[in-house]
Amino acid sequence: MIVWDVSPEILTIGPITIRWYGVLYASAFLIGIKILQWIFKKESKSSDDLNSLVLHLILGTIIGARLGHCLFYSPEYYLSNPIEIIKIWEGGLASHGGVIGIALAIYLYQRKRKGQSLFWVCDRAAIPIALAAMFIRIGNLFNSEIIGKPADLPWSFVFVRDDNIPRHPAQLYEAFSYLIIFVLLLIIYKKYYKTMKDGLITGILFISVFAARFIIEFFKENQSPFESNLPINMGQILSIPLIIIGIVILIVIYKKRKVIKIE
Repeated sequence: MIVWDVSPEILTIGPITIRWYGVLYASAFLIGIKILQWIFKKESKSSDDLNSLVLHLILGTIIGARLGHCLFYSPEYYLSNPIEIIKIWEGGLASHGGVIGIALAIYLYQRKRKGQSLFWVCDRAAIPIALAAMFIRIGNLFNSEIIGKPADLPWSFVFVRDDNIPRHPAQLYEAFSYLIIFVLLLIIYKKYYKTMKDGLITGILFISVFAARFIIEFFKENQSPFESNLPINMGQILSIPLIIIGIVILIVIYKKRKVIKIE
Protein backbone atom coordinates (compact mmCIF):
# COMPACT_ATOMS: atom_id res chain seq x y z
CA MET A 1 0.00 0.00 0.00
CA ILE A 2 1.04 3.59 -0.60
CA VAL A 3 1.27 5.94 2.37
CA TRP A 4 0.26 9.39 1.15
CA ASP A 5 1.33 12.22 3.42
CA VAL A 6 2.24 14.86 0.85
CA SER A 7 1.55 18.43 1.94
CA PRO A 8 -0.88 20.27 -0.34
CA GLU A 9 1.31 23.36 0.08
CA ILE A 10 4.52 23.81 -1.89
CA LEU A 11 5.81 26.92 -0.16
CA THR A 12 4.67 30.06 1.64
CA ILE A 13 5.97 33.54 0.84
CA GLY A 14 4.62 36.04 3.35
CA PRO A 15 0.82 35.97 3.14
CA ILE A 16 0.92 34.00 -0.13
CA THR A 17 0.76 30.21 -0.09
CA ILE A 18 1.48 28.28 -3.28
CA ARG A 19 -0.40 24.98 -3.42
CA TRP A 20 -0.07 21.97 -5.67
CA TYR A 21 -3.73 22.25 -6.67
CA GLY A 22 -3.32 25.83 -7.84
CA VAL A 23 -0.14 25.02 -9.77
CA LEU A 24 -1.80 22.07 -11.50
CA TYR A 25 -4.93 24.10 -12.28
CA ALA A 26 -2.78 26.86 -13.79
CA SER A 27 -0.74 24.27 -15.71
CA ALA A 28 -3.95 22.87 -17.19
CA PHE A 29 -4.82 26.32 -18.53
CA LEU A 30 -1.33 27.00 -19.87
CA ILE A 31 -1.02 23.66 -21.66
CA GLY A 32 -4.58 23.99 -22.90
CA ILE A 33 -3.73 27.39 -24.41
CA LYS A 34 -0.72 25.84 -26.19
CA ILE A 35 -2.94 23.12 -27.65
CA LEU A 36 -5.50 25.66 -28.84
CA GLN A 37 -2.71 27.79 -30.35
CA TRP A 38 -1.57 24.75 -32.33
CA ILE A 39 -5.14 24.01 -33.47
CA PHE A 40 -5.92 27.61 -34.48
CA LYS A 41 -2.64 27.90 -36.38
CA LYS A 42 -3.28 24.57 -38.10
CA GLU A 43 -6.70 25.80 -39.24
CA SER A 44 -5.61 29.37 -40.05
CA LYS A 45 -7.75 31.06 -37.40
CA SER A 46 -6.80 34.47 -36.05
CA SER A 47 -4.91 35.09 -32.82
CA ASP A 48 -7.64 37.55 -31.80
CA ASP A 49 -10.20 34.76 -31.95
CA LEU A 50 -7.88 32.53 -29.94
CA ASN A 51 -7.35 35.13 -27.23
CA SER A 52 -11.08 35.76 -26.95
CA LEU A 53 -11.86 32.04 -26.74
CA VAL A 54 -9.23 31.50 -24.05
CA LEU A 55 -10.62 34.33 -21.94
CA HIS A 56 -14.16 32.99 -22.30
CA LEU A 57 -13.05 29.47 -21.35
CA ILE A 58 -11.11 30.59 -18.28
CA LEU A 59 -14.00 32.64 -16.92
CA GLY A 60 -16.58 30.00 -17.83
CA THR A 61 -14.60 27.23 -16.17
CA ILE A 62 -13.93 29.01 -12.88
CA ILE A 63 -17.35 30.63 -12.49
CA GLY A 64 -19.25 27.54 -13.58
CA ALA A 65 -17.22 25.13 -11.44
CA ARG A 66 -17.59 27.34 -8.37
CA LEU A 67 -21.33 27.86 -8.76
CA GLY A 68 -21.73 24.16 -9.50
CA HIS A 69 -20.07 23.21 -6.22
CA CYS A 70 -22.13 25.72 -4.24
CA LEU A 71 -25.50 24.90 -5.79
CA PHE A 72 -25.17 21.15 -6.41
CA TYR A 73 -23.54 20.05 -3.14
CA SER A 74 -24.30 22.67 -0.46
CA PRO A 75 -27.14 24.88 -1.74
CA GLU A 76 -28.70 25.62 1.64
CA TYR A 77 -25.43 26.86 3.13
CA TYR A 78 -24.36 29.02 0.19
CA LEU A 79 -27.81 30.48 -0.48
CA SER A 80 -27.96 31.45 3.18
CA ASN A 81 -24.40 32.83 3.03
CA PRO A 82 -24.01 34.13 -0.55
CA ILE A 83 -20.80 36.02 0.26
CA GLU A 84 -19.14 32.62 0.76
CA ILE A 85 -19.67 31.82 -2.91
CA ILE A 86 -16.95 34.23 -3.99
CA LYS A 87 -14.39 32.72 -1.59
CA ILE A 88 -13.02 30.44 -4.25
CA TRP A 89 -9.61 30.37 -2.53
CA GLU A 90 -11.15 28.26 0.23
CA GLY A 91 -11.76 25.44 -2.23
CA GLY A 92 -14.82 23.90 -3.80
CA LEU A 93 -15.14 23.40 -7.57
CA ALA A 94 -17.49 21.00 -9.35
CA SER A 95 -16.69 19.59 -12.79
CA HIS A 96 -20.35 19.38 -13.82
CA GLY A 97 -20.76 23.09 -13.09
CA GLY A 98 -17.59 23.70 -15.07
CA VAL A 99 -19.15 21.97 -18.08
CA ILE A 100 -22.19 24.24 -17.92
CA GLY A 101 -19.96 27.30 -17.56
CA ILE A 102 -17.77 26.25 -20.48
CA ALA A 103 -20.82 25.56 -22.69
CA LEU A 104 -22.21 29.02 -21.98
CA ALA A 105 -18.80 30.63 -22.52
CA ILE A 106 -18.40 28.92 -25.90
CA TYR A 107 -21.88 30.03 -26.93
CA LEU A 108 -21.11 33.66 -26.02
CA TYR A 109 -17.83 33.46 -27.94
CA GLN A 110 -19.17 31.67 -31.01
CA ARG A 111 -22.24 33.78 -31.73
CA LYS A 112 -20.02 36.62 -33.00
CA ARG A 113 -17.69 34.41 -35.06
CA LYS A 114 -18.46 33.60 -38.68
CA GLY A 115 -17.27 30.22 -39.91
CA GLN A 116 -17.05 28.77 -36.41
CA SER A 117 -20.18 26.83 -35.53
CA LEU A 118 -21.00 26.05 -31.92
CA PHE A 119 -19.91 22.43 -32.30
CA TRP A 120 -16.82 23.40 -34.30
CA VAL A 121 -15.61 25.39 -31.29
CA CYS A 122 -16.73 22.71 -28.81
CA ASP A 123 -14.79 20.03 -30.70
CA ARG A 124 -11.56 22.04 -30.55
CA ALA A 125 -12.02 23.03 -26.91
CA ALA A 126 -12.85 19.45 -25.92
CA ILE A 127 -9.29 18.26 -26.47
CA PRO A 128 -7.53 20.45 -23.87
CA ILE A 129 -10.56 20.13 -21.55
CA ALA A 130 -10.00 16.37 -21.29
CA LEU A 131 -6.36 16.96 -20.39
CA ALA A 132 -7.29 19.66 -17.89
CA ALA A 133 -9.60 17.21 -16.12
CA MET A 134 -6.60 14.94 -15.57
CA PHE A 135 -4.55 17.76 -13.99
CA ILE A 136 -7.42 18.71 -11.70
CA ARG A 137 -7.83 15.18 -10.37
CA ILE A 138 -4.09 14.99 -9.66
CA GLY A 139 -4.54 18.25 -7.76
CA ASN A 140 -7.28 16.57 -5.72
CA LEU A 141 -4.82 13.81 -4.89
CA PHE A 142 -2.30 16.34 -3.53
CA ASN A 143 -5.11 17.81 -1.43
CA SER A 144 -6.04 14.35 -0.13
CA GLU A 145 -9.63 15.05 -1.16
CA ILE A 146 -12.34 13.28 -3.15
CA ILE A 147 -11.02 10.08 -1.62
CA GLY A 148 -12.04 6.56 -2.50
CA LYS A 149 -13.79 3.95 -0.42
CA PRO A 150 -11.79 1.62 1.86
CA ALA A 151 -9.93 -1.06 -0.09
CA ASP A 152 -7.45 -3.85 0.63
CA LEU A 153 -5.43 -3.67 -2.56
CA PRO A 154 -1.70 -3.41 -3.34
CA TRP A 155 -2.29 0.03 -4.87
CA SER A 156 -4.48 1.35 -2.07
CA PHE A 157 -3.56 4.79 -0.73
CA VAL A 158 -3.40 5.54 2.98
CA PHE A 159 -4.28 9.22 3.31
CA VAL A 160 -2.44 10.17 6.49
CA ARG A 161 -3.93 13.66 6.49
CA ASP A 162 -7.41 12.19 6.42
CA ASP A 163 -7.99 8.98 8.39
CA ASN A 164 -5.14 6.48 7.78
CA ILE A 165 -7.54 4.00 6.18
CA PRO A 166 -6.36 2.23 2.98
CA ARG A 167 -8.56 3.47 0.15
CA HIS A 168 -9.05 3.33 -3.60
CA PRO A 169 -6.98 6.10 -5.25
CA ALA A 170 -10.12 7.30 -7.03
CA GLN A 171 -8.39 10.52 -8.06
CA LEU A 172 -5.86 8.50 -10.07
CA TYR A 173 -8.56 6.30 -11.57
CA GLU A 174 -10.15 9.41 -13.00
CA ALA A 175 -6.86 11.04 -13.98
CA PHE A 176 -5.76 7.98 -16.01
CA SER A 177 -9.20 7.74 -17.63
CA TYR A 178 -9.12 11.37 -18.71
CA LEU A 179 -5.57 11.02 -20.04
CA ILE A 180 -6.66 8.11 -22.25
CA ILE A 181 -9.66 10.12 -23.45
CA PHE A 182 -7.42 13.10 -24.25
CA VAL A 183 -5.11 10.92 -26.36
CA LEU A 184 -8.11 9.40 -28.17
CA LEU A 185 -9.61 12.81 -28.98
CA LEU A 186 -6.25 14.16 -30.13
CA ILE A 187 -5.77 11.20 -32.49
CA ILE A 188 -9.27 11.63 -33.94
CA TYR A 189 -8.69 15.35 -34.45
CA LYS A 190 -5.27 14.99 -36.09
CA LYS A 191 -6.53 12.31 -38.48
CA TYR A 192 -9.95 13.67 -39.40
CA TYR A 193 -10.15 17.39 -38.57
CA LYS A 194 -10.61 18.35 -42.23
CA THR A 195 -13.48 15.96 -42.88
CA MET A 196 -15.20 15.11 -39.58
CA LYS A 197 -18.68 16.35 -38.84
CA ASP A 198 -18.93 19.14 -36.26
CA GLY A 199 -19.93 17.64 -32.91
CA LEU A 200 -18.14 14.31 -33.25
CA ILE A 201 -15.43 15.02 -30.69
CA THR A 202 -17.89 16.78 -28.40
CA GLY A 203 -20.21 13.76 -28.38
CA ILE A 204 -17.34 11.37 -27.68
CA LEU A 205 -16.07 13.62 -24.88
CA PHE A 206 -19.44 13.78 -23.12
CA ILE A 207 -20.03 10.04 -23.33
CA SER A 208 -16.53 8.89 -22.38
CA VAL A 209 -15.74 11.39 -19.63
CA PHE A 210 -19.06 11.13 -17.83
CA ALA A 211 -19.40 7.38 -18.30
CA ALA A 212 -15.97 7.04 -16.68
CA ARG A 213 -17.05 9.45 -13.95
CA PHE A 214 -20.28 7.49 -13.35
CA ILE A 215 -18.41 4.20 -12.96
CA ILE A 216 -15.58 5.57 -10.80
CA GLU A 217 -18.10 7.19 -8.43
CA PHE A 218 -18.86 3.67 -7.16
CA PHE A 219 -15.32 3.62 -5.73
CA LYS A 220 -15.52 7.10 -4.13
CA GLU A 221 -16.85 8.35 -0.83
CA ASN A 222 -19.81 10.71 -1.01
CA GLN A 223 -18.88 14.39 -0.93
CA SER A 224 -21.96 15.56 1.00
CA PRO A 225 -23.96 13.84 3.79
CA PHE A 226 -27.29 14.10 1.93
CA GLU A 227 -25.95 11.74 -0.76
CA SER A 228 -26.19 8.82 1.68
CA ASN A 229 -29.97 8.91 1.24
CA LEU A 230 -29.78 8.72 -2.55
CA PRO A 231 -29.70 5.50 -4.65
CA ILE A 232 -26.70 6.94 -6.53
CA ASN A 233 -24.61 9.94 -5.57
CA MET A 234 -24.82 13.47 -6.93
CA GLY A 235 -21.85 13.02 -9.25
CA GLN A 236 -23.62 10.11 -10.94
CA ILE A 237 -26.97 11.89 -11.09
CA LEU A 238 -25.35 14.86 -12.82
CA SER A 239 -23.40 12.61 -15.19
CA ILE A 240 -26.45 10.84 -16.63
CA PRO A 241 -27.91 13.80 -18.58
CA LEU A 242 -24.46 14.67 -19.94
CA ILE A 243 -23.99 11.10 -21.22
CA ILE A 244 -27.42 11.33 -22.86
CA ILE A 245 -26.48 14.66 -24.46
CA GLY A 246 -23.37 13.03 -25.92
CA ILE A 247 -25.42 10.14 -27.32
CA VAL A 248 -27.97 12.54 -28.84
CA ILE A 249 -25.18 14.52 -30.51
CA LEU A 250 -23.76 11.39 -32.13
CA ILE A 251 -27.21 10.19 -33.21
CA VAL A 252 -27.89 13.52 -34.91
CA ILE A 253 -24.51 13.28 -36.66
CA TYR A 254 -25.18 9.66 -37.68
CA LYS A 255 -28.52 10.62 -39.21
CA LYS A 256 -26.61 12.92 -41.52
CA ARG A 257 -25.28 9.64 -42.94
CA LYS A 258 -21.54 10.14 -42.56
CA VAL A 259 -19.73 10.96 -39.33
CA ILE A 260 -16.33 10.94 -41.02
CA LYS A 261 -15.65 11.10 -44.74
CA ILE A 262 -12.84 8.79 -45.62
CA GLU A 263 -10.71 10.29 -48.36
